[in-house]
Formats: sequence, C-alpha cells, structure tokens
Amino acid sequence: MRLLLVEDDPMIGESVRRGLRREGFAVDWVADAESAGPALEAGTYDLLLLDLGLPRKSGLDLLRELRAGGAGIPVLVLTARDAVGDRVLGLDSGADDYLVKPFDLDELGARVRALLRRQTGRVQPEIHHGGLVLNPATHQARLRGQDLVLSAREFALLVALLERPGAVLSRARLEERLYGWGKEVESNAVEVHVHNLRRKLGTSFIRTVRGVGYMVPKSP
Repeated sequence: MRLLLVEDDPMIGESVRRGLRREGFAVDWVADAESAGPALEAGTYDLLLLDLGLPRKSGLDLLRELRAGGAGIPVLVLTARDAVGDRVLGLDSGADDYLVKPFDLDELGARVRALLRRQTGRVQPEIHHGGLVLNPATHQARLRGQDLVLSAREFALLVALLERPGAVLSRARLEERLYGWGKEVESNAVEVHVHNLRRKLGTSFIRTVRGVGYMVPKSP
C-alpha cells in the first residue's frame, strides 16, 4: 500500500514515515499543501495522511479542494487541533478519520489499516482466499493452517492482488504500491517477488496475463 504524508514538522514526519514503513507501507512525504497536489496527480496513492497546520496553505483548504474536485482518496487528518469543533469541521470537510497529536504509532497503523479495509469493502481484519489467510496487522500468513514465511514486499504484493481477485494489476501499478520515493526499483523486481510467491503458494496461485500484468483468480 502506498501512502502520501503531508506534514511540515520534520521530527513528526520522519517518525511517521519510519513507523509506517516498518508496518510494510510505502510512504512518500511532502512538507506543504502546494507539493501535495502535484504528488497526488503524479502518483497513485491508497491513503492521504494530512496535517492541518501547514505553512501558507492549510491542510483544510487542500482537503476541501480535493473533495470539491471529486477525489475519493481516504484522508486521515493528523493534527494538534483537539477541540470538538475542529474535529467536526475536519470530518464535515471530507476527512475520513481524525487523529490528534501526539499519537501512538501503533494506533496510527491500526487506523490506516481500518481505512484501507473500508476502502476495499472488506469487513474482516484478515484476508481469506482459499486456504490462504493474511493478517495485515501482524503480517502473519498461513496456508492451509501452516505458517508461511513471506518478505514484507511479498506480503504487500499479495495484499494488493487480493484486494480485488480477478482484477489484473500491471507491473507498473504493483511497483507503485510496493516502493516509495527514493527506493531503487530493479527492472525485474516484481517478477522476482511473483516467482518467490509461486514457489511458496503454488504455480497457479498468481496468473500472468500476457502483456497486461498479474492477477489472482476469483476462485482458487
């Protein structure tokens, strides 16, 4: 999953980015609302983490512009404004959730997972597909009741494919989901992850659609 963080405080920004990367998310970080617009246009993000007290242009203004333009990306507001009126204003302006600083990184991770789960229409915290069970909170995987050892990117790639079984994701789209800015991506990185997953799950679990990308069939 790829997230965009908009936060002008260097200490908070680095802490959040580092914490969410440990959770297996690809996180890009900008320090102001002016940079967020082009980043959102250029990249495909699954969630926006938005500070409200930004320099020059407020996070609230950016949020209103996004919703007025029809952007449906989930938005989690991170702010020191803890008054009830501020929370109500943020939610009524289009935020999907609101977290007051200072916050615990474990709670932030849980709220991010909940928003992403809601976005894909999944109600269970675990992802089930045939005999495979993935737990995004713990990064544990089981295949037919047996623990399965997956790397962080193998896990993230599986989650991306299992959000919509039957849908084909291109290599470029999968690279966007797995790698953030500043991460060097080898030309065959996705192919290597797919190869490793087929070795662990079976050769037919992930199918190649020639010239298009990869998919997990709806019925395993």
